[in-house]
Amino acid sequence: MDTRKMAKEYRLSQWAQIIQARKESGKSVKDFCAEEGVNKNAYFYWQRKLREAACKDLTEAEQSKGIVPGGWVRLGPVKPQYADGSILIEINGCQITVKSNTDLELLKSICSVLRSL
Repeated sequence: MDTRKMAKEYRLSQWAQIIQARKESGKSVKDFCAEEGVNKNAYFYWQRKLREAACKDLTEAEQSKGIVPGGWVRLGPVKPQYADGSILIEINGCQITVKSNTDLELLKSICSVLRSL
């Protein structure tokens, strides 16, 4: 690990402790920074940097391990059910397959009948 990366990691860990201390204190950022002598702009800068680092680490971990966060389901590509240009319509539990060349008046009549069931 090079010196710059180590220094950055050290600063991130120091600011993580400062931000955690502020959260545990229950004080507003303004009050905490004033009492601790911390520059408010620096506080928000490092808070943003910590969030970005956490998101980057999480994204890299998910990509490398294929991990899906709790409550999420990994979805794969879905093949279209009807590659011939047809669609499936369901009305009141009745299903009909309609192709692109179906007469629209006939389809309208069928849909009206199915809705009345």
